[in-house]
Amino acid sequence: MAEKSTATRILHCFSMLTESEEAARAARLMSALGRDFVHDVVSREPADSGAASHLLKGVRARLRDDFPALEGRPTPGRLVSIAQAMKPYDLVLTYDRGALDAVMAHTVFAQALGLPPLIHHDSGTGETKRRDWYRRIAFGRTHRIVVPTRALERTARDVWKQPPERIARIPGGIDTAAFARKPQPKGLRLVKRKGERWVGTFAGLHPHHRLSELVEACSRLPENWHLVIFGDGQQRDAIADAATSMEVSDRVHLPGEVEDRARVIGLFDLYAEPGPGDLAFPYRALEAMAAGLPVAAPGGEGIGEIVSEPNRPFVAGPGDVAAFAAVLQELVEDDELRKTIGAANRERARAQFDESRMIEAYCDLYRGVFRHES
Repeated sequence: MAEKSTATRILHCFSMLTESEEAARAARLMSALGRDFVHDVVSREPADSGAASHLLKGVRARLRDDFPALEGRPTPGRLVSIAQAMKPYDLVLTYDRGALDAVMAHTVFAQALGLPPLIHHDSGTGETKRRDWYRRIAFGRTHRIVVPTRALERTARDVWKQPPERIARIPGGIDTAAFARKPQPKGLRLVKRKGERWVGTFAGLHPHHRLSELVEACSRLPENWHLVIFGDGQQRDAIADAATSMEVSDRVHLPGEVEDRARVIGLFDLYAEPGPGDLAFPYRALEAMAAGLPVAAPGGEGIGEIVSEPNRPFVAGPGDVAAFAAVLQELVEDDELRKTIGAANRERARAQFDESRMIEAYCDLYRGVFRHES
C-alpha cells in the first residue's frame, strides 16, 4: 500500500544494525513517534538485513537496499549520489562513525540541493585523530549533534570544534522496571550454588575489554566469590588460560551469550564494568543499577556520570588493576554497603535514566526540527 503523501518521511543511516544500541533505541523511537511518520533505514553493512527485519518488526519502516553505499572513498561523485538520495525526506538521522560520509555529503550539498535538516547521533567509540578531523568538516551544516555523556559533549565542543548550541546531550535510557524483576535462570547453563556470590558482567570476549585484568582482580577475592562473564568472542581461550594460570579456573565461568540480560542480572551480587572506560554511554552498568546492584568499574567518565553518589568512590583509576581489586575487595567484604549502594543506584536509574525520559527528549528534539523548519 502506498504511503499517504502527508506522512513525514525520515531517513535513518546506520553504521550497523546488528547488536547495536543505537538501532534498538531508534526502533523504539520510530514506534513512539507514531503513525504520522514513515521511516526508511539504510546501513553501512549490507549483511545487517536479517537483523533489521527483526528490529523493525511492528514499526512503520522499511529497509532500503537501493541506497548509495555508505562505505567507500568520499569522492565527490559518491557524496553527491548520497546527497541526492536524501532529497525526498523531511529529516535525515545519522548514527556513529560509519554514517559520517552521509553527514559529509549533506554538508557539501545541502544548500545546492535544498536538502532536509540532518541530526547526527554519536557515541564516540573507536575514535582516532583522523576521524576527529573528518568530523570537524562533516558537521558544518548538521542541525544537531546528539551525544550521550558530558565527556563526549566536551569532545564535540573542544575536539570536533562544534558550537555549544549545535550539541544536544541526551543520556541513554532503559526499561528500568524489566531489570528490577526477580531473575529467571531457567535454561541457564550455570547454577548458582548455596553460599556462592557472583561478580558478574556482560561483555564481548574481545581484547579491548581487558577481561584478563578482571580475572586478575577477582582472583584476590574470597573462595566463595565467583566471576561470571556472559558473552562470546575470540578471547575465550585466553581468558580461560588466565584463570588457570591464577589458579581460579573453578571460580571463573564463561557461559556464553544470554539473549535477555534482564532474566539473569538479578543473580549477580556485584556488577563489574569490563575494560577501560571510554566516551560511550555505559548501558550495561545502567542495567545493573536498575537491578539494584553496586557497580565496580576501572575508570571512565561515563560510569562516574551515571552511578549514584555512594557508588562513585568505587570507580577506580583506569588501567590500575590493584586499585580495581581494592574496590572489589571493599564491596565484597561489606554486605550492608552493597545493599545501600544498590538501593541508591536503583533509585537513580528509575529517576534519571528510564527510557521514557530518553524517548521524550528525542521526540521533542525531532519534532522541534519540523516546527523550526515550518
